[in-house]
Amino acid sequence: MIWLGDPKNPRKIWRKPKRPLNYDLLNEELYVLGTFGLKNKRELWKAHTELSRVRKQARSLLALTQEVREKKEPTLMKSLTRVGFVRENSTLDDVLNLKVTDLLSRRLQTMVQKRGLIKSPYQARQAVVHGHVMIGDRIVTVPSYTVKVEEENHIHLAPGIDYGQPKKQEVESVITEQPQE
Repeated sequence: MIWLGDPKNPRKIWRKPKRPLNYDLLNEELYVLGTFGLKNKRELWKAHTELSRVRKQARSLLALTQEVREKKEPTLMKSLTRVGFVRENSTLDDVLNLKVTDLLSRRLQTMVQKRGLIKSPYQARQAVVHGHVMIGDRIVTVPSYTVKVEEENHIHLAPGIDYGQPKKQEVESVITEQPQE
């Protein structure tokens, strides 16, 4: 077990919701979990915490004077653009309008499914964890890996992996079973 006092884990990276028994929130969380194939609600809470951190940075930039803001704003916008959360010419209002689904759609697990390499989000998660997904020439086994914009086109299955494609023996058996005329 890894403790929070460990140098590798200086602090908790997620916060629970303030009202965990809110029925509408529970239904919404369950829908998002199924849509993005998350393992548990903690993964969703991590995304919420990351979103609140980014939005807090944007709000603090809006509170600064114009000169200081012009110096610091490009740094935040460049980092969010590189990761793909906002577009090239976005403003701080676009950052404040981000939703948790925008963050979750940049996960490797979701990108693999959206590219059509794998059929379901849970199957995509399993493929990533088992080391069947590559970005460029390296295998990535972390489903929550945030895919950068320049890495997006380099996602592919590892050689020899054929998810959702019929095996060679199955194809041959279907061909031989067809009546010949």
